[in-house]
Amino acid sequence: MQRDIQAGPACGRVTLLGAGPGDPELLTLKGLKALQGASLLLYDALVSDEILALAPASAERLYVGKQASRHALPQDEIIALMLRLAREGRSLVRLKGGDGYIFGRGGEEAIALAEAGVPFDVIPGLSAAQGAAASAGIPLTHRDHAAALVFATGHLRADGQGIDLDWAALARPRQTLVIYMGVGTLALICRELVAHGLPADTPAAVVERATLPDERCITGTVTTLPQLALEQRVRTPALIVVGGVVGLRPLLQRKTPAAPDAAP
Repeated sequence: MQRDIQAGPACGRVTLLGAGPGDPELLTLKGLKALQGASLLLYDALVSDEILALAPASAERLYVGKQASRHALPQDEIIALMLRLAREGRSLVRLKGGDGYIFGRGGEEAIALAEAGVPFDVIPGLSAAQGAAASAGIPLTHRDHAAALVFATGHLRADGQGIDLDWAALARPRQTLVIYMGVGTLALICRELVAHGLPADTPAAVVERATLPDERCITGTVTTLPQLALEQRVRTPALIVVGGVVGLRPLLQRKTPAAPDAAP
């Protein structure tokens, strides 16, 4: 998607690029082409070294990642940096994990570019939810289990006293719920879902480092998953998946090929 906006003759162009869920082979062809032509990258914490390596060795790389309570730059400063560089005539690739328009704050950055008159492109990436579900063996929709798919964020409110979500809507039957950034609030999320009518035995999973070699998937129910995740020391990046589709994982998860029998 391309946006051409009236800007000064020296203004650079910004490409908002989704890098996908982690595995570099899941980057889109259009994304790869943009990376290979980049001279300047602003990249986030979830972008792997393997994906960064696809850019020319001569490309300048600026880390602007954000992790829980550890921000290289606050969001407003990232936007200010993008605008300054573009106004200096420098074209750049703003590289984000997953898809920037799905809980990646890409919409905020696109609005800032549009309002400033900076031309930009948007190249979507395979979302973290899609990558995690497919890699873990959990179809996000299925005619017998889920007629709707909902994405939500597990971030606490600024006051730290809860999560502003429509819990009754999230607890509806026959849907799949995927929660981003919810590892730290997993117990609260599960408790609220049950309190608002979701059966306590609803299958649930947390997928850690999806699509990467060290991916882990811990499954249980909305009642048992918080304790299981605690015992297994689940860490970010991870996504939570709730719904009947999680029950299909034993059948659909990738199986490690059995080792060949030893020669006699």
